[in-house]
Amino acid sequence: MPETYVLDSYAVLTLLQGEQAGKRILDLLRQAQAGKVRLLMTWINVGEILYIVERRRGKGEAYQALALLEASPIDIVPVDKELALRAASVKATYPMAYADAFVVALAMVENAKVVTGDPEFHKVSGMVDIEWLP
Repeated sequence: MPETYVLDSYAVLTLLQGEQAGKRILDLLRQAQAGKVRLLMTWINVGEILYIVERRRGKGEAYQALALLEASPIDIVPVDKELALRAASVKATYPMAYADAFVVALAMVENAKVVTGDPEFHKVSGMVDIEWLP
């Protein structure tokens, strides 16, 4: 079974904004396309990306970002009861953004590695494996 990664909004935004760290995300997307790795996100985190893009560059760019995400090899996971309860527990235990708690919860459920550069995830580095972006 291929290695599984959960992308947070920070990771995807590095790619959308053309940042250096986005090269790693592009590499992961290519690997996922070839079936070598599995990439996951929740719809909560997709929504987070979209509101950030819309604030910075407008609704049209947000729709383009959504189209790119939906066409990509990223599996966008719906939030069910189990995932919501796990995220709630993470949020109750650690002072982090609610959307980030879904990243951690999904990584726990899927035994996956989180890909991020967001320093907020240092708080949960003992709970899940993290690949730190520069």
